[in-house]
Amino acid sequence: MRAIWKGAVAFGLVNVPVKLYAATGEHEVPLHQVHKDDGGRIRYRKVCSVCGETVQFSDIAKGYETDEGELVVLTDQDLAELPLATEREISVVEFVPAEQVDPILLAKTYYLEPEKTSAKPYALLREALEASDRMAVVKVALRQRESMAVLRVRDNVICLQTLLWPDEVREADFPILDTDVTVRPQELAMASSLVESLAGDFDPSGFEDSYQAALESLIESKVSSGSTRQVPATAAKDESTGGEVVDLLAALQRSVEKARAGRGGAADAEAEAPAPATRTRASSDADGDAGGAGGAGAGRKPAAKRASKASASAKDDAPAASTRSRRAKADDDGDAAATPKKRASTARSGAAKEPAKTASRRRAS
Repeated sequence: MRAIWKGAVAFGLVNVPVKLYAATGEHEVPLHQVHKDDGGRIRYRKVCSVCGETVQFSDIAKGYETDEGELVVLTDQDLAELPLATEREISVVEFVPAEQVDPILLAKTYYLEPEKTSAKPYALLREALEASDRMAVVKVALRQRESMAVLRVRDNVICLQTLLWPDEVREADFPILDTDVTVRPQELAMASSLVESLAGDFDPSGFEDSYQAALESLIESKVSSGSTRQVPATAAKDESTGGEVVDLLAALQRSVEKARAGRGGAADAEAEAPAPATRTRASSDADGDAGGAGGAGAGRKPAAKRASKASASAKDDAPAASTRSRRAKADDDGDAAATPKKRASTARSGAAKEPAKTASRRRAS
């Protein structure tokens, strides 16, 4: 068993540290509501009646509607601030005769286990309860609610049994019970004889839940006959948290199929893509400039990066190019101006040589 609460029993100046365990548990065959056609689980969503939206658990608060139709909303923080003086203490109020506790008030039962250091005070309280044939009436806070309870001894263990508050017990208001009914002595004697014939000592182990036994037998017969089906591996909304409850194996399978489909589509697109067009000389020059700037590895960069880099280089070199352009133009203008002078010099040189040639021919003749 797992302890659901830790605290201490306090009576007088004695303090007994204890752990609280649920003493009872209902046995039942776990059955779920499913769709008769496909076996899918039937879930319940928390839907707001005003906006129609599905509300997450974290957005749910508690509300109280007044007689005048006003709504008071209480959040978890509001409730947490309420005082609970007995939050970690089982405070003994009084010791009362056991027969004065009406069984109709008895609710859920818990076992109290002493801590290692409190075995002696625990035994002292147990022996005192048994010797006085009384129950200890206590107050305790369980699950953020203050409850009235009694401590009693059962098989050498102290039990804490919660009680209903008096206003939680309904009155038996049946007018027919007030009708005068005459019971003859012979009828009473016959009923008493029947009671005696069925008299015995109570042994709860002699009773059995026949309905559960029949239900388990029915399930077993369906399993053995093969009248079963696979549990549907589908996603569904968890009504407690509002989140998805997904079959892990199915989710992984869908992920693998999606990844394979994506890889196949990419391969098909690459196979069907047209061959790249022949690059122009300008683009080759741009690549060459980029390669010269960044080395051999730069020539292998993506086209977008090369174009971006070439554009940036062009912007950075713009002033230098403009200067070179002006210098080239000045040189061209200088050459154009120097050409007539060169031609004139050549003409004069040719004219000077011509009389010399003529004089030479005359001397030869």
